[in-house]
Amino acid sequence: MWQRSKAAAARTHLPLKFQPETAAGVNTISRHDPERIVIGSTVFAHSLIVPWQGEVRRWEVAHFDQLTPEHLAPLLALQPELVILGSGRRLRLAPAALMRALIESRIGFESMDTAAACRTYNVLAGERRRVAAALILEPGP
Repeated sequence: MWQRSKAAAARTHLPLKFQPETAAGVNTISRHDPERIVIGSTVFAHSLIVPWQGEVRRWEVAHFDQLTPEHLAPLLALQPELVILGSGRRLRLAPAALMRALIESRIGFESMDTAAACRTYNVLAGERRRVAAALILEPGP
């Protein structure tokens, strides 16, 4: 019968602690669910714009169907290389006509449900990309 040495057995029981790597000054989404998004330790219960750096802002969009080109002005002002649109509880594709200002400014954009947008934003921000997330939190059913 095979037996491990005491030293080998001791090595297999060492505690392991994971520490997420976060870049200083980069906004990171800590948690999200359909009713709230947590950035750092701040809880938000409304739609918001999350730039890679700087102030997280309230976004006056309660439903995807309310989205107008004027809602994109704060995103244009940030001059990101990419905008991630979180369309709410389910995926809805933003029409190109709605996103025309981003296209004309050569800013990339992707539409996905808000949960996927949160995850994607964190990956890109963790790579120190100039990304902004526009996240719609819809009221419950």
